[in-house]
Amino acid sequence: MPEIDGVQYADDTHKKTLTGNVAMRLALLRGSFVAATLAAALAVSAQSLRPASPESVGMSAERLERLSDALEGYVADGRLAGSVTLVARRGRIAYFEAYGSRDREANAPMQRDAIFRIASQTKAVVSVAAMTLVEEGKLLLTDPVGKYLPELMATKVAVAADGDRYDVVSARRPITVRDLLTHTSGFGYGGGVGGDLWTAVGMTGYYFADKDETIRESVRRIASLPAHAQPGTSWIYGYSTDILGALVEAVANQPLDQVLRERIFTPLGMRDTEFYLSPGKTDRLTAVYSQNAGKLERAPTPGTAVGQGHYVDGPRKNFSGGAGLLSTATDYARFLEMLRNGGTLDGRRILSRTTVELMTTSHLGDVEFNAGQGFGLGFYVVEDVGARGWPGSVGEFGWGGAYHTTYWVDPREELVVVHMTQLVPAGDVDDQAKVRALVYQAIVD
Repeated sequence: MPEIDGVQYADDTHKKTLTGNVAMRLALLRGSFVAATLAAALAVSAQSLRPASPESVGMSAERLERLSDALEGYVADGRLAGSVTLVARRGRIAYFEAYGSRDREANAPMQRDAIFRIASQTKAVVSVAAMTLVEEGKLLLTDPVGKYLPELMATKVAVAADGDRYDVVSARRPITVRDLLTHTSGFGYGGGVGGDLWTAVGMTGYYFADKDETIRESVRRIASLPAHAQPGTSWIYGYSTDILGALVEAVANQPLDQVLRERIFTPLGMRDTEFYLSPGKTDRLTAVYSQNAGKLERAPTPGTAVGQGHYVDGPRKNFSGGAGLLSTATDYARFLEMLRNGGTLDGRRILSRTTVELMTTSHLGDVEFNAGQGFGLGFYVVEDVGARGWPGSVGEFGWGGAYHTTYWVDPREELVVVHMTQLVPAGDVDDQAKVRALVYQAIVD
């Protein structure tokens, strides 16, 4: 009986037939390999956020020069030490420039890969992490937070009384996960009614990098203090997303830095986004400056909320979901492009399209917020462009950070914008409004 590659055949005719089939299969396999290789090459060439000419995405290079002139002017006039600005449209980078200094005193020029403290831009990232747990059926928006963090099942609220007095009463209902995502938990940054109690235990402000305790321990201290409003009744900016970060840790059974790295940063290629600076990156961390009586000054070092040191030399224990991350313009733009693209980027899906739609819809109902805006699950959402009064579109979403960083996504215009500086307090510096105006005037299609 004839044999080919160790297989016996009944006769020569069968042998020829099967030999032909083997050859055909080999040809098909070779063809599949070539097709797969070609597809991989095309996928690489089609990756999001590659540079493109402004004109190829419906923007004007000439008009974008106005943005460059303005940003250079802020540096020349001593209003900003430096900045990095990235504008992407239709998945391509049309503008990506760095101006001024990363560190004026060290004569270090700003580079496009500079690392910034993004403060409250952390909130969007942690909100996405929470929504990945919702998608896995491990969490519901309607769940009481106390289901996972027992100290928050029954909270207290400070209620204003006559004069400067206030009463501390029981919350009328438990705080929910959605309350945390929409900043309607009632917890601020300790500056509202009952603020003296927060000040007495050192729980005011957004800064956690210097704290020698975990975020879980910080949240236990927050829970022992009275909120500034009843759950669900007011939009109050504060510790809601720090609490959310502790909740994410509890549900995922992992530290928050690991959750974000595995679920968001690694899949999206966000190599420089982390809570504390990795070794070898200190020469990329941007110095913080302050506007003081119209004069630009370097912020104190190493210690205060705007200090230079704790992201490098601090305890490295507290993963603040509300304000703790460091990032670059490129990394954060990749995160935003994922959201603009319905939850996926370069073949890696983080969220479903329907979840992104839920996040970018206002959940405030009758709760008051800014004119023309609602608030979704992690960021503002534009509902009326005229009432807001800035250039943009209905459906735009975005936010910013305390160190004077800002971002927004305009799905209608297929636009992602990231503008990074390090300036706190910023005084009357109006670069963010100018960036917005000059980006939109450059759209020409």
